[in-house]
Amino acid sequence: MSTPIGSGQTPPTEIPADELAAASAIPESQGRLIWRRFIGNKVAVASIIVIAFIIIFSFSAIGVGAIPGWWKYDFKSLNPQVNQGDPTLSLLPQFLGGNGISLGEHPFGQDRIGKDYFAMTMRGIQNSALVMVVLGLIATVVGVVVGAVAGYYRGMVDAVLMRITDVFIVIPALVIGSVVGHWFGSLGAPILAIMLGFFSWMGIARLVRSEFLSLREREFVEAARVAGASDARIIFKHILPNAMGVVIVSATLIMASAILLETALSFLGYGIRSPDVSLGLLISSNQSAFQTRPWLFWWPGAFIVSLALLVNFVGDGLRDAFDPRHRRFNLSKMRETRPEPELETQP
Repeated sequence: MSTPIGSGQTPPTEIPADELAAASAIPESQGRLIWRRFIGNKVAVASIIVIAFIIIFSFSAIGVGAIPGWWKYDFKSLNPQVNQGDPTLSLLPQFLGGNGISLGEHPFGQDRIGKDYFAMTMRGIQNSALVMVVLGLIATVVGVVVGAVAGYYRGMVDAVLMRITDVFIVIPALVIGSVVGHWFGSLGAPILAIMLGFFSWMGIARLVRSEFLSLREREFVEAARVAGASDARIIFKHILPNAMGVVIVSATLIMASAILLETALSFLGYGIRSPDVSLGLLISSNQSAFQTRPWLFWWPGAFIVSLALLVNFVGDGLRDAFDPRHRRFNLSKMRETRPEPELETQP
């Protein structure tokens, strides 16, 4: 039976399909939302892929420890000079007038005494990656603990820890690194990275402290105290997960600076030392041959710049993912969303 018009009842209104789907959709978790924003950053994702490829390629080429690699030379053996030590790498196809795509006998050339420069560069990448990861982890753990304790307890604990931080932070990193490298550089890359990590935590400690100072006054922290949670549980189970954005972004920036610090120390002779190899040591050992054999600088220099830039790109992507207020400027989207100006009509 149909309702007569004018009976006082309003006909039902249809809900748009997009609004109905949005209302019935399950809300995204914070982790999934961060992951989706990070995946949307093509530069950061591509940077992670390239970093992984470079590191895996270096370890698979010459192996590690007792595990051999697919490359026939190592970074220590002396070999007869081939092609007068010039690189044998060929990337130009034959139909373009080149010699075809091939690595040759020594793709990156040889140094003055005949060592294969490809194997030496791969070894330098391995040590740089090891220093980057180990130093970043040590500095992050120490910095998070110091900053969390200082920001949570405040008062005398905060004053003492921050004054210790200020003492270390005013000393240039290169000076501290030179002293540490002079004592521990001859012990290998792992020991050098661990010791440098204990002197690289100051910046992340100050950032974590500022986050804890603001988060400790939130309602969920007061609720945890009322529920009888211990201080350690409040710090590491309630406050720290909410500060992970700052921690992760700062850790990536520390890793990028670790590559440059190790390079500078090895170049000055205070980092990794012979017979081991690092990218900075390769540049330092061949600086007298810059004009005669410039490829001895091209390969280690290219990988130093590439790794540092790629890690910084990843850090920028993580910062944008954790903090949506930092958005990249997109001129094309701005033009699409900008309304067109209305034309004024003359009376």
